[in-house]
Amino acid sequence: MPTVILTGLPVPGSPLADELRSLGFEVRPAAGPQDAAAALAGVPAEQRVAVVDAAFVGHVHALRLALTDPRFDACAVTGALSVQAGAREALDKAVATEGAHGPGPYADRLAAAVEATGTTVQRPELGSLVAAVPADAEARAAATAAVAAVDEEAVRLRSAVKSRDGFFTTFCISPYSRYIARWCARRGLTPNQVTTASLITALIAAGCAATGERWGYVAAGVLLIVSFVLDCTDGQLARYSLQYSTMGAWLDATFDRAKEYSFYAGLALGAARNGDDVWGLALGAMILMTCRHVVDFSFNEANHDADANTSPTAALSDRLDSVGWTVWARRMIILPIGERWAMIAVLTAFTTPRIVFYALIVGCSFGALYTTAGRVLRSLTRKARRTDRAARALADLADSGPLAELQARLLRGRSGSFGSVYVAALGTALMAGAAVYLPFGDPRLIAVAVIYAMTAGLAVAAPLKGALDWLIPPLFRAAEYVTVLALAVKADVPGALPAAFGLIAAVAYHHYDTVYRIRGGTGAPPHWLVRTIGGHEGRVLLTAVLAAVLVDRASDFPVALTALAVFVALVVLVESIRFWVSSGAPAVHDEGEPA
Repeated sequence: MPTVILTGLPVPGSPLADELRSLGFEVRPAAGPQDAAAALAGVPAEQRVAVVDAAFVGHVHALRLALTDPRFDACAVTGALSVQAGAREALDKAVATEGAHGPGPYADRLAAAVEATGTTVQRPELGSLVAAVPADAEARAAATAAVAAVDEEAVRLRSAVKSRDGFFTTFCISPYSRYIARWCARRGLTPNQVTTASLITALIAAGCAATGERWGYVAAGVLLIVSFVLDCTDGQLARYSLQYSTMGAWLDATFDRAKEYSFYAGLALGAARNGDDVWGLALGAMILMTCRHVVDFSFNEANHDADANTSPTAALSDRLDSVGWTVWARRMIILPIGERWAMIAVLTAFTTPRIVFYALIVGCSFGALYTTAGRVLRSLTRKARRTDRAARALADLADSGPLAELQARLLRGRSGSFGSVYVAALGTALMAGAAVYLPFGDPRLIAVAVIYAMTAGLAVAAPLKGALDWLIPPLFRAAEYVTVLALAVKADVPGALPAAFGLIAAVAYHHYDTVYRIRGGTGAPPHWLVRTIGGHEGRVLLTAVLAAVLVDRASDFPVALTALAVFVALVVLVESIRFWVSSGAPAVHDEGEPA
């Protein structure tokens, strides 16, 4: 059980001790710094421990934010400090040194001393919530009145909703889903349970779409909206009750894509029952969506800690964001997840799978062009100096395998005169173009794949600190995915496109998993995994070889793609599950709505 050390003389009539117990803490009183140090020594280092001033006056949710958030090793508000095992050593040093001396509440002095050791202390934004340590009876009465004047539950419900969401989510879902989140919290449900319910609902929706009947399409559309409501609810429940977890991070990071892509497959199966083959469209929509997300992830990783992170384009964007209607217009035209799922649901219920995919591809293509063009302009006009961490993240997102690594080692130190992104773009154009225009099984495609592997190695030979180097990972994704799609189409045999869909889904899961590990601060998946599944260039070469070997037995090509998909999925899933359920996985949640 976590422990709170309540320092200072007790205040008669104060509910503080009971409030701390309601948050799940064991309360240990300490009259002064020496008593607090002794009490701290009795708390195991692996347990969460907090120091709270006995004179604290504030909302329970302010204490909850400071003392129970699992995402941060150290967190504080006025009069309260909490640390987990990662910051315990810094707290012990603070208690033994200057943290025990000076003016102000003891918890605040400790928080400053912990920060002085180089440990980050998270200080949550309280807004209208109160957290204070009054110096006298008059100040205490004023603070108590301020607490009574604020509706804590309304603040808690309001803060459960993301600060940046799409128009559909903000105005059509969140106004009531936050109350569903509160209902779940009061009944002891966890965000992971709600996330799982959302996935199951989406899979049932996909099954309904797969019937190919109109009733199935209508039911699928309704269930997809229900699934999205639950998808919003799980994050709101996590924020409402601060139930962040490592498992929740993994589920949140992967289930959205699993739900959407499963629904694509359901639509394709339903269309096939009516004699309409739309697997190519389903695969194209999945490729477009994945590449678009990789653009988002790569740009953010390249620039979130860059120096001189300004540009005229960014300034114009900020000015547009200051005008209310332009904010919503710009969020809607990129077709974020809320708008996208609403469109899919309505079109599924009233039209055909083919129309759904046409609308999806057109809408997402426009959104991708809009966002990518804006980011290119920002990058070209921004005089930013990218960090080593950003370069490392881009290299990890590139997903280079043994062939590219070998080429990079051979060229390292001699690649400075080449523009990495232009080399990657050339290799991608050659590979995708050859896959589209050469006949199925043409051995020349193998030679092009070898050249592609060489250009991939050259592109990552130098640190990826160029203005447009964030485009390299999405270029590699496009090359690999388009190659698989083109060969599956050209094979022109039953099962080729569904097998290609499965292969790209497995590889895309690996790429999303890499993103969320980097976001959590734990780095990319282990390098043995990337080597085992070949890297992007290895899989491209293997797919070209399989097509050439099976040119006279094209009916076996789907079997080969399926075997490759199963192998990649097993290796990636086993390692991913091992990581996300381990104690070292980060308790992170996506606070921004992905496009």
